[in-house]
Amino acid sequence: MKAIVLEKFGGVENLRYKEVEKPEIKANEVLIKAKAISVNPVDVKVRSREAPLAEDLAGHHPLILGWDVSGEVVKVGDEVTKFQLGDEVFGMVNFVGHGKAYAEYVAASADQLALKPENINHLEAAASTLAALTAWQAFDSYGKLRPKDRVLIHAASGGVGHFAVQIAKHLGAYVIATATAANREFVLGLGADEHIDYKAVCFEEVLDDVDFVLEAIGGENFQKSVHVLKPFGTIVTLPSGHTLDDEAAARQKQLHACYFMSVYSSGRNMQTIASLLEKEIIKPHISHVFGFKEMDKAHLQIETGHTVGKVVVNLQIPYK
Repeated sequence: MKAIVLEKFGGVENLRYKEVEKPEIKANEVLIKAKAISVNPVDVKVRSREAPLAEDLAGHHPLILGWDVSGEVVKVGDEVTKFQLGDEVFGMVNFVGHGKAYAEYVAASADQLALKPENINHLEAAASTLAALTAWQAFDSYGKLRPKDRVLIHAASGGVGHFAVQIAKHLGAYVIATATAANREFVLGLGADEHIDYKAVCFEEVLDDVDFVLEAIGGENFQKSVHVLKPFGTIVTLPSGHTLDDEAAARQKQLHACYFMSVYSSGRNMQTIASLLEKEIIKPHISHVFGFKEMDKAHLQIETGHTVGKVVVNLQIPYK
């Protein structure tokens, strides 16, 4: 089968389109013929060896990045009862671990997948995996977002952020979204109640009494977010690199603080995402679609740091 292999850590030139062996599945796994895969910032950070996960993957040969996949079940392990041949499934595979999703065929634990809703295509399904799971788990596992909470969502037009706005509204929260002025109508269209142009306005000077912050920027943005939270509020942060001063600021307000949220594979959570998609409560926004042999372009788009919504790779595009 064809796969995108990372020959060594570094630039996008190290992503090579190669022939590799088709994976063998375990008794609890299914083999998926991939139709679409999603690319995330963590993929880029692992490729460039900027994420701790890269060290865990360094000994794998061939090293195949990727965790998000949507496709058709073509083989079923002996212990699998929830899926059968021909089922269309999607999920985030083996995160954190060696997902090997940049491939024509992907082996995945049945417990990490859900049936793809019939009202969305494979591109939309692949887009609604790691990013959607991150938003859901931030509000349901790492923190508990309650109806009528005032929630501040940073980078609200991004992959995680645009799902977070929709999910927070579904949970009954009042949503304040930071994004550029150019993305104001986009985030308001997702359901945000307020938009703050972070380039023109210091959010910490205009906000207070916030119950929950989803912090996706890092650096000094953490303490600025602490400033606008109520005592005993919640802050969940996606990037790493927090400081002791950050922890002290959170403790002073007696916040429930998650300093580095790590999304995890979960078929149960994927079934929740599938239900939200089926009911059209959430909808992925796909800004860029690339062919399988254009993985380098997909990574370069993520590297801009200005992607609205999601980047998806379509394996159904004929190879050139």
